[in-house]
Amino acid sequence: MNLKRILQLSSLSFVAFLSTAAINSNSGDHNKYFEISKNIEIFANLFKEINTYYVDDVDPGKLMRTGLDAMMNTLDPFTNYIAEADIEGYRSMTEGKYNGIGAQYKQIGDYITITELYENCPAIKAGIKVGDLITAIEGKTTKGKSTDDVNNVMKGYPGSNVDLTVMREGKELKINLIRAEVDLPNVPYNGMLNEEIGYVNLTTFTQNAGGNVEKALREIREKNTKLKGIVLDLRENGGGLLNEAVNLCNIFVAKNEVIVTTKGKVVDWDKSYKTMGEPLDEKLPLVVLINGNSASASEIVSGTIQDLDRGVVMGQLSYGKGLVQNTKDIGYNAKVKLTTAKYYIPSGRCIQAVTYKNGIPVHTPDSLRAVFRTRNGRTVLDGGGIKPDVLLEKPAQSNIAKNLLEKNIIFDFVTQYCAKNPTIPAVDQFSFTGFTDFEQFLSNKKFEYETESEKMLKKMREEAIKEKYADLLKVDFASLESKIKNEKKSELGQHKLEIIDLIEREIVGRYYFHKGSVQMNLKNDAEVKAAIQLLNDLPKYNKILAKK
Repeated sequence: MNLKRILQLSSLSFVAFLSTAAINSNSGDHNKYFEISKNIEIFANLFKEINTYYVDDVDPGKLMRTGLDAMMNTLDPFTNYIAEADIEGYRSMTEGKYNGIGAQYKQIGDYITITELYENCPAIKAGIKVGDLITAIEGKTTKGKSTDDVNNVMKGYPGSNVDLTVMREGKELKINLIRAEVDLPNVPYNGMLNEEIGYVNLTTFTQNAGGNVEKALREIREKNTKLKGIVLDLRENGGGLLNEAVNLCNIFVAKNEVIVTTKGKVVDWDKSYKTMGEPLDEKLPLVVLINGNSASASEIVSGTIQDLDRGVVMGQLSYGKGLVQNTKDIGYNAKVKLTTAKYYIPSGRCIQAVTYKNGIPVHTPDSLRAVFRTRNGRTVLDGGGIKPDVLLEKPAQSNIAKNLLEKNIIFDFVTQYCAKNPTIPAVDQFSFTGFTDFEQFLSNKKFEYETESEKMLKKMREEAIKEKYADLLKVDFASLESKIKNEKKSELGQHKLEIIDLIEREIVGRYYFHKGSVQMNLKNDAEVKAAIQLLNDLPKYNKILAKK
């Protein structure tokens, strides 16, 4: 069957579907269905003409993908087309599993570099190390290839092989990998912050997130009879499965409590989600940590805890995603993930921060945000994310630390460190004492960086030259440049502790994986320390939750 006939049949079958739907609709809907059918036919005809007469050969899949993505881009950013090739990525976001080698990587220079390994993954078993440059896959060079290009090759059926060539310490190594199903833990770490305060870190709401948090809390309670408070860390947690958010709330909230209600265009799909079981602990003082990247399911949990006055929310204003997505199969192993509803938490508020017009976000002004009340009568607002009960200033990162990370200087130094140190002490006993070595590493690398102030000064100089003020401002520019350079010279010493903290976290992550990295980060975490302080001051904790 030729392409023209295929397009004709596809178009006719779609028009027939629309015509049937229009029979039971009003005149407005009928006009809409006519517009859809007309444009589907135009689209099919356009593609036929391009395929037949365009001067160069056309890749149908690539051309159609461009059109599909462009269509999705006019909607909200959470409505996406998921092609068959993207299914493993989608599976890892929902199930916390995927078929592959168990590594993360990014492009550094001309090649893709391994940046993280998951515990007990196929890559570790094959001898891969963080810092390895992937120079070839199945004998074909990876020079200039993107992370997506490499990712598509690395994923595959469990038991299948992939041959890699990697560069390590200037030597080329041949490595054969056997792919497997890789589990991505959604609770990488839980434990005690001190003798009385427990801690649970949840990174994503994939399958069994609620069950894993409950399991972690049970372990903490069984091992620590003096437990008098818990910190639930949802910072950087972008959300996931709605039902897992409900399950997590059920750990701390009574049975038959409405946690979230969804409302959309299709009224039959509107639904309320209640807690189904008995809670593990309704009384234990609770602090939920959030930040600007806590979204969706994280906001359901933190918003519910706030609305029911079950605990104190602490940190920065959350992302503000109050939209519900459902996934539909659309044939040939492809899916569409589309926004079908908004969700509303117990107080009745929706925390969606923006509306979307042709894919462009429009923020809800404060004047249009409605007032709602928590169970104790505290004031909360809709339409702008979850505002913490205790606002904490966002941790600031110094210019030098930011540039050391962006230029992969710390990453490269730690790769060299690990090559010289086969083992390190346990996380709670480890500390980095080689800052002099790091300074020498910077010197050997001839590390330099440009601050935002220097970039602005350069632009000002260019404008001054255009406007013929350069000679007039010459002395002023020179003075400013000198002051910035002098300040930069002292930055390394001024921010020594911050840089050591970053180095320690990177080192521990190499030996003890994500779990170790999270645990190490707690050592100097100002927000966690603030949560501990609050849980140690129950009168203040109770006052925050009392009616204002």
